[in-house]
Amino acid sequence: MKQALLQGVFMLVAVGVSIPVEAQTIAREPAYPVKPIRLVVPFPPGGTADIHGRMLGEKLAQRLHQQIVVDNRSGASGNVGLEIVARSPADGYTLVISTVGSWAVNPHLYKLPYDVLNDFAPIIHVANTLGVLAVHPSLPVKTVKELIALARQRPGELTYGSSGVGGFEHMSAELFDSMAKTKMVHVPYKGSAPAILDLIGGHIHLVFGPATPTLPHIQSGRLRAIATTGATRVDALADIPTIAEAGIAGYENLTWSAVGAPARTPRSIIDLLNKELNAVLQMPDIRDALRMSGSTVTGGTPEQFQDYLRSELAKYGKLIKAAGIKPSAGG
Repeated sequence: MKQALLQGVFMLVAVGVSIPVEAQTIAREPAYPVKPIRLVVPFPPGGTADIHGRMLGEKLAQRLHQQIVVDNRSGASGNVGLEIVARSPADGYTLVISTVGSWAVNPHLYKLPYDVLNDFAPIIHVANTLGVLAVHPSLPVKTVKELIALARQRPGELTYGSSGVGGFEHMSAELFDSMAKTKMVHVPYKGSAPAILDLIGGHIHLVFGPATPTLPHIQSGRLRAIATTGATRVDALADIPTIAEAGIAGYENLTWSAVGAPARTPRSIIDLLNKELNAVLQMPDIRDALRMSGSTVTGGTPEQFQDYLRSELAKYGKLIKAAGIKPSAGG
């Protein structure tokens, strides 16, 4: 009897001790997120990363029951924004959404204060987006063949805008020049949106603009689309041929957006964000919005994005070397 009573006492004591210890553990590790999350966009408002970031941020905020604050930090072709994130605390409260230029091209063009493979934790590859070869309506061309002919007649005179040295638009034009044997003049801006606005104003002749920010101006008639940069046509521009169809066989170039966090962000947070963002990308309204803006949902795991980033780094390293592209003086 005494032994049974002693065992009962020990069990009660054990239960009494375990409760406060467990409570202390929970107190030290609050559920994530408990405050607003900053989503850095390293370009001005209106570009692909900004549009995708705001689209996803609104839905992600609803799922996490926490505010997502989009923070546009443009400069140096996206390098300024990525550096801010690389140097931020690895606690899940600072993220970045950016595009191919800053993720896969800039490492070949600039001496960066960060390493895209080692100083960031990959979260998700959001979407691939084709480009649109759009011209100002005053330019007397309606087809790729007419543009090539005019560019050859006026070497070094036709100007195209881009989001910056090494940006998607720049790389698309360099590939075009190389394959078409033309020579157009590059005019870099601080983002896609400013370049498109200057094209509308007639200050430059054309852009290889990402479809997402370029389409509204084509649909309004302020710009003329003559071709797209993908391998196949898309619903949003069903009547517009690809550059490959229109005369440059084998031409293809896409931009893409992806989300990352500072390196050493806890894996539990990375997995949660990946899970929720994948869920957002499966929402019918998000998929439709991306599809009608010339984008294709990708999604997937952090590891899949990391592998894709490695392959894109290799791809653009070869293209940059072949084209002899150098960073601008202010890069």
